[in-house]
Amino acid sequence: MPVMTYRDALRSAMAEEMERDESVVLLGEDIGIYGGTHLVTNGLIDQFGPKRVIDTPIAEGGFTGAAIGMAMAGLRPVVEMMTWNFSFLAADQIIQNAAKLRYFSGGQVNVPLVIRGPNGGGVQLSAQHTHSLENFYGHFPGLKVVSPATPADVKGMMIRAIRDPDPVIFLEAGALYGTKGEVLDGDAEVEFGKARVAREGTDVTLVSYGRQVPMLLRAADQMADDGLNAEVIDIRSIRPFDSDTIVESVRKTHRAVVVQEQWRLFSVGSEVAAIIQERAFDDLDAPVERVSGAEVPAPYARNLEIAAFPSVDQVVSAARRVLYLEA
Repeated sequence: MPVMTYRDALRSAMAEEMERDESVVLLGEDIGIYGGTHLVTNGLIDQFGPKRVIDTPIAEGGFTGAAIGMAMAGLRPVVEMMTWNFSFLAADQIIQNAAKLRYFSGGQVNVPLVIRGPNGGGVQLSAQHTHSLENFYGHFPGLKVVSPATPADVKGMMIRAIRDPDPVIFLEAGALYGTKGEVLDGDAEVEFGKARVAREGTDVTLVSYGRQVPMLLRAADQMADDGLNAEVIDIRSIRPFDSDTIVESVRKTHRAVVVQEQWRLFSVGSEVAAIIQERAFDDLDAPVERVSGAEVPAPYARNLEIAAFPSVDQVVSAARRVLYLEA
């Protein structure tokens, strides 16, 4: 299998689907001639032309609404949010229209729309441009929400997203754009609603998604040096959600640590902890631990940004607490 960066795997998925299906079009700010702020769409306007790679004005509500209409009319638009916090300006279109039109029409109208872009922190974009919105969009029926952590998954899940008949919120990890991994050639579609066991283990289950997954694998490596065997679960699909894989892991390890960079209250981590409590309470040998981002707007200064998000040491300490190896 070829080795690709996260960014290149994402571009490859979009290019392959554009070649396969002429109804696939891209929209967003600076995605054409400039190649995208994060260079995800670099070169695609040369390959497919300005009618299929459309540079938009700085008007998220406008071009997202236009994309919803295009999807209703038979196209398959892929909209880039330069960062996901910009989607606040399009939230009415996304939540009130894209998420509900199939319901409003009694199933007669589908909205095959993908909205993609970098989510979360780690790249010094400060409080205005650093938000983790998986719980915000994951709350609304009618939207599918995914957060891939690897080049293989970002390609396979983008292929799945473009082919899906419903709107998909595609949360990329901006801090992972340059990371590399093996990617399948050709049709590498990855199913939604299925978590991934990123590392098998027996002593404690570590659960997360997106850019936190590589950090959990580093934490598991550090724990292995002390003879502790951690299992790492990559949620990767927020809605639909695979609770079975998480519960099966906890029933094996009897302990769980849920990690997220978003804030603790009313979060995906809260939901995961609740699901474990509901379905695996009798299997737990310790309360579920949560490791979350600090309850502050994201700092710009690099040292403060690092301090504001979960770390390997925090995860290892939480795992040791549920194993009763430290207070």
